[in-house]
Amino acid sequence: MKNHVFFIALIIFLCGCRDHKVPVAQHLGIHNDVFLKTTPVKNQGHSDVCWIYAMLATIESEHLMKGDSVNLSPAFYARMMLRDKAYKLFFNNRNCSISMRGMGMTFIHLINKYGAEPYDSYPDKDNINYKVLSRKIEKMALCYTRLSKGLRTYQEDVEDAIDEDMGYMPAKFVHMLGAEYTPLEFAHSVCVPDEYLFFTSFTHHPFGKEFVIESPDNMMNDRCYNVDMKTMMTTIENYIRKGHPVFWEGDISEPGFSFADGIAILPSSCNITQENRQRMFENHQTTDDHAMTLVGLAHDKKGRKYFIAKNSWGTGNPLHGFMYLSYEYVAMKTICYGLSRQK
Repeated sequence: MKNHVFFIALIIFLCGCRDHKVPVAQHLGIHNDVFLKTTPVKNQGHSDVCWIYAMLATIESEHLMKGDSVNLSPAFYARMMLRDKAYKLFFNNRNCSISMRGMGMTFIHLINKYGAEPYDSYPDKDNINYKVLSRKIEKMALCYTRLSKGLRTYQEDVEDAIDEDMGYMPAKFVHMLGAEYTPLEFAHSVCVPDEYLFFTSFTHHPFGKEFVIESPDNMMNDRCYNVDMKTMMTTIENYIRKGHPVFWEGDISEPGFSFADGIAILPSSCNITQENRQRMFENHQTTDDHAMTLVGLAHDKKGRKYFIAKNSWGTGNPLHGFMYLSYEYVAMKTICYGLSRQK
């Protein structure tokens, strides 16, 4: 009964969070074929937590396509990471640095450990700079250990610093129609443990096996399931056609990637093969730069195919924050992708 009330509350309380602005790329000559439901485009600001925004956007769209309405707080996870890293710094001040980088797989650890908060309970604060806040905490860790101040005082002052920059932490419970839920109870209603599977496509490991992907952002040494490039592309396209968003993580360092224009393409001379994909990864021409959510399919006048990506850089481009990634770009520049298990 409690779960039944909870899901009714989610639909009533969080309805209307859907972003009705569908990207239209008349200036690019691209036409949409499939466009999934999404929550409003958010802005990660000065931060390295695109992977949090992309995973939350994937979870949100997955629920919207099933008839639920969920809009979750990225700032909640940024705060939990800062709090956890500040604690570790206190006892390891020789390595006094905070990194907010991670991968989609890293997010699963966060949601299983800390739970989730609705976006309205802890929204993004305008113009927050997580890099500045991280440096502030790093200096505090050095200062407090050198002055032999206690852990409790340090943690209290860290909380005050985070409050000042990010806003006060929401209540310990999520309230829905008079009922209380812990963040973990709330999280398990929107993303059950092990719901998401992650894949990649590289030839330095055997296909059909899992391996720890060699990305500096793979902080937790998580594993991806390795498939060939054709399987990767077919799976991503079919998944979207069936109404499911796809978490995407990959390279955006190519000259053909332009958020301002809303498009990412490769030179026509680029030969799209498994071997060339591997070569670009080994030569560090393909790097783990950014994460987004693939929420649609499109084509241009010449029949070339595109994936529609929901970005987290605000709405300041002609597509209201969305982008078109060419089929070739995704084939060559994907580091990993994530899918919800389908029963």
